[in-house]
Amino acid sequence: MATTVFTIANQKGGVGKTTTAVNLAAALAEQKIHTLLIDLDPQANATSAIGVEKTEGRSLYGPLHGDGSAIDMITPTSIEHLALIPAEEDLAAAEIELSQMENYLMKLRAILAPLRATNGYRAIIIDCPPALGMLSMNSLAAADHLLITLQCEYMALEGLGQILRNVERLKTADVNADLELGGVIMTMFDGRTNLSRQIVEEVKEHLPEKIFSTLIPRTVRLSEAPSFGKTIFDYDPTGVGSTAYRDLGQEVIQRFALK
Repeated sequence: MATTVFTIANQKGGVGKTTTAVNLAAALAEQKIHTLLIDLDPQANATSAIGVEKTEGRSLYGPLHGDGSAIDMITPTSIEHLALIPAEEDLAAAEIELSQMENYLMKLRAILAPLRATNGYRAIIIDCPPALGMLSMNSLAAADHLLITLQCEYMALEGLGQILRNVERLKTADVNADLELGGVIMTMFDGRTNLSRQIVEEVKEHLPEKIFSTLIPRTVRLSEAPSFGKTIFDYDPTGVGSTAYRDLGQEVIQRFALK
């Protein structure tokens, strides 16, 4: 089966993007789906959240500059069926340097092509920086599907429109004509508040075919797990966060026929 590339993006920080990238990747791996998580954020939060030490020269910074390959950067994790390409602080410089290169939006797509050709992974999940800069735009150019994490707060809806407009620009410019909105993942949901329910209903009204049924709850356990270098499944295996991400994993598997 061919490799499917997902990019998880939102220009706003603190919306559960990295938490979702890490735990969705782990949920797919739990179902024996060979998954590669790519940390493209210079802060390397996904790298540390999965229990891998940041190591100089192990990120995609070198390959983006023509030094080495993405395959060389793959690092094993403690989770069966899940591998990682870590991030490092040098990626911050790539935001500036990429803009000075030829075909600057296509660099990530080019370096992932040999990796995709091996069919070694059924799913590749890219965690982007919390901004629509060069790295995030490269990830959109390289992806089959965009997954947007959307916090259940009013201001989040403004950001949704902005990122969808960027997707259309990439498609009309033939940078990635095949890019599709894979779905919207509602995060930090608090069923006790009217606001959370209203935001979910509004997204359902505008994107009824795209919103995932699973609502990721606001829970302290999901916030704590990364500081221990653990996924939610290792940190709180029977909690509401684990249940939610397992359910989301099943939805993603079914929606994109990953099995």
